[in-house]
Amino acid sequence: ELLGEYAERQAASRRVLIAGIMAMVVIFFILLMSLGSWRLATMSFLSLPIALVGGVLAAYIASNGILSLGSLVGFLTILGIAVRNSIMLISHYQHLEKFEGETFGPKLVLRGAKERLAPIMMTALTTGLALLPLVIAGNIAGHEIEHPMAIVILGGLVTSTFLNLFLVPSLYLRFGHGWKLAT
Repeated sequence: ELLGEYAERQAASRRVLIAGIMAMVVIFFILLMSLGSWRLATMSFLSLPIALVGGVLAAYIASNGILSLGSLVGFLTILGIAVRNSIMLISHYQHLEKFEGETFGPKLVLRGAKERLAPIMMTALTTGLALLPLVIAGNIAGHEIEHPMAIVILGGLVTSTFLNLFLVPSLYLRFGHGWKLAT
């Protein structure tokens, strides 16, 4: 029975890994379709691992580096939140430039980041507050999946939020000029 449980755990980990790889491919194509530019999609996609750093640190601190199935689901959730916020921010930059006549530069990036600050912070705060009871309750019976997942998501929300508020605007300022040419 112990071998059966171990085999089932390994099979579940493989399924999550395959789902993760498929999710990454889908994420890239969603970025590509949403942003209309290979350069912006690649920029946003390559910044996603930074969003996971907080989740990795939180999982390492909370569970001595042991990743469970719940932790892996938490990482996929963080990727989804980071992508959503990245798309929301970059597409707003594009909107400001294309429809509101804002010229490319620091003023555009600052205005766009300022206007998207509240939605990004609300995503992080509402998700974090919803998961806080699971983290505080600890690893009690019945929460073997939810507790590690909540820890990873909560840690990942911190770096994901910083990523979208500081790194994405800087990267857009560096690589976003001329995005219309690549569409």
